[in-house]
Amino acid sequence: MAKDFNSLSLELHEKNHGKIEVVSKASVKTRDDLSTVYTPGVAEPCRRIAANPEDVYRYTAKRNLVAVVTDGTAVLGLGDIGPKAGMPVMEGKCVLFKQFADVDAFPICLDTKDVDEIVDTICRIAPTFGGINLEDISAPRCFEIEEKLKERLDIPVFHDDQHGTAIVLLAALINALKVVNKKAEDIRVVISGAGSAGTAIGKLLLKYGIRHLTFCDRSGILSRRTAFNDAQLALCDVTNLEDKDGTIGDALRGADVFIGVSAPGIVTEDMIRSMAADPIVFPMANPTPEIMPELAKAAGARIIGTGRSDYPNQINNVLVFPGVFRGALDVRAEGITENMKLSAAKAIASLIPDEELNEENIIPDVFDPRVAPAVAKEVAEEARRAGIAHA
Repeated sequence: MAKDFNSLSLELHEKNHGKIEVVSKASVKTRDDLSTVYTPGVAEPCRRIAANPEDVYRYTAKRNLVAVVTDGTAVLGLGDIGPKAGMPVMEGKCVLFKQFADVDAFPICLDTKDVDEIVDTICRIAPTFGGINLEDISAPRCFEIEEKLKERLDIPVFHDDQHGTAIVLLAALINALKVVNKKAEDIRVVISGAGSAGTAIGKLLLKYGIRHLTFCDRSGILSRRTAFNDAQLALCDVTNLEDKDGTIGDALRGADVFIGVSAPGIVTEDMIRSMAADPIVFPMANPTPEIMPELAKAAGARIIGTGRSDYPNQINNVLVFPGVFRGALDVRAEGITENMKLSAAKAIASLIPDEELNEENIIPDVFDPRVAPAVAKEVAEEARRAGIAHA
């Protein structure tokens, strides 16, 4: 009998009043302890930091502390439910940071949808944190918020819905291509969904070497005639190079790879049958994908990966963000570059040896303890190569 995770989660949250708490690293059991942790002793690290602001990394929690920030406008598949309703997800993200990479994280839920207010607020609290993880902010505002923060801050800023999804998807695709014996530069890829996740996936795939990429949204194939914002127009400069119009079915005809970050049930078995030989299908809409895996398989899909834990090849961001921040924080990176993202994807993919790759084993398990350290190592090394590391 399947477990009712909704009821179990509601019970857990009510019983514990959330999922996180603040725990002291220092013991305060005597007057000497109190005088060391607080006044008068605490004045000395304050003086040191005042004299040399970089010492904040030496004497405070900043070096290992990430803000998980949302405005509640794109929470899971629930949409714009507001900052208070987004709090359980942000708490959960903080738990995952700690569990998988020993990164301390704190939820920040902002009661504004204004881009500049969000940016200004994050900049004002940034002295406390070593990194900023943006979460569940709707597109296209999320692009502008991230870019403005990257311009103003000297700490890593990472929108996980965009880049975490892109990195783990690329890792899965790298290994899937090995199984079907196809090269990145030769394949045709169709992405359904031109929002935050889809856009980031497309940009990272192009960076990796994919040449033939087509986006689809509600209106069908994305072109200059159908794009409805500046972000989509920018995509048209580097995708759909033949400037075609049509439906998602038209786009999938002869394609090698389908990537879905859009809506349930929009891909049919006939569409899968129309794809090239040995199609790779990543329908990642949650909880109901663009096409159910059993239907895709019956229609001839060679490799299938979803965001769900009850099917093989779960494509889950938890394989990415803990290690990315662990590596960036460890070297006090100024930011997270495209090459750092590529390095993270390759690190995840490399954890499955070629001899162990098969249709149902292209991505490590989310509980594989090797993942976060491997990602952290590659991210840190790439930051050093780029000259943006300070430790």
